[in-house]
Amino acid sequence: MFSWSRQRPQSPGSVQPHLSRTLFLLLLLVASAWGVTLSPKACQVFHSDNGTSISCQPPAAIPSHLPADTVYLAVEFFNLTQLPADLLRDASKLRELHLSTNGLEGFSPELLQQVPQLRVLDLTRNALTRLLPGLFQASAALDTLVLKENQLEVLEASWLHGLKALRHLDLSGNRLQTLPPGLLANLTLLRILDLGENQLETLPPDLLRGPLQLERLHLEGNRLQVLEKGLLVPQPDLRYLFLNCNKLARVAAGAFQGLRQLDMLDLSNNSLASVPEGLWASLGQSNRDLRDGFDISSNPWICDRNLSDLLRWLKAQKDKMFSQGDTRCAGPEAVKGQPLLAVAELAQ
Repeated sequence: MFSWSRQRPQSPGSVQPHLSRTLFLLLLLVASAWGVTLSPKACQVFHSDNGTSISCQPPAAIPSHLPADTVYLAVEFFNLTQLPADLLRDASKLRELHLSTNGLEGFSPELLQQVPQLRVLDLTRNALTRLLPGLFQASAALDTLVLKENQLEVLEASWLHGLKALRHLDLSGNRLQTLPPGLLANLTLLRILDLGENQLETLPPDLLRGPLQLERLHLEGNRLQVLEKGLLVPQPDLRYLFLNCNKLARVAAGAFQGLRQLDMLDLSNNSLASVPEGLWASLGQSNRDLRDGFDISSNPWICDRNLSDLLRWLKAQKDKMFSQGDTRCAGPEAVKGQPLLAVAELAQ
């Protein structure tokens, strides 16, 4: 039931919609303790002062009618390609809709028009290849949109129009190879963007223009080869940056300049042999910077004089460094296989 929640450190103030799912399960346990029988052939229903919560999984039947005070609905693990058009007809107060692992191939705008107060929409692990224009025109309250592990190969910026309150967008685990310009232009409140585990080779220069205060950026597990200088400039308050498991061979000089709040940086499992002098100058210079650590392991570092700037920086930041034993020199031959920190200590 927790299929879309990743085990990553959450930034203070970030949305955590999976919390309500945890509370729902706890409430079911309490209900069981009170003697309420929970039948595996029926949807699990819990009534509270805040409204009705419903969770349906096979072999239960999908309800044809929802109580008017339904605030939480999970319909998961069914073999559905489409949802019944009138599923949400009577649930205008719905706040969370979880539809993971259903095989959905389409999603009708009419469904969302019936639930204007919806805050969380989880479509993890379905078969969506595109979204219909106008899908979110009635979703001004939507806070979290999870499209993880679908079959999206392309995106259009117009698909996201109407998401004025969106703070968390998860597009991870799809088949995206490119992104359109202006994708986030209207998502001014966005705090978390997850594009991990796609097939992206490049990123549009304006990708991060739009959000006013992005906190977390997940780009891991793609095919990126270069991190350009201007990409991160619009987001000086970025706190978590995941670039691991790409093909990065070059990070442009000044790429991290201005990141005054960065708590974590992951560049592990790339193809970095060297980096420009001064790249790290703005990182780790205050008590807050990189307080949650950094990882540059599993790169083919060439530990010659061109890496001296990084080696000096590592000596000052070693207490924040992850995977120290896996951060080794690939050359020259004299230091091949030695940990970067050991070489840094000798480089006086």
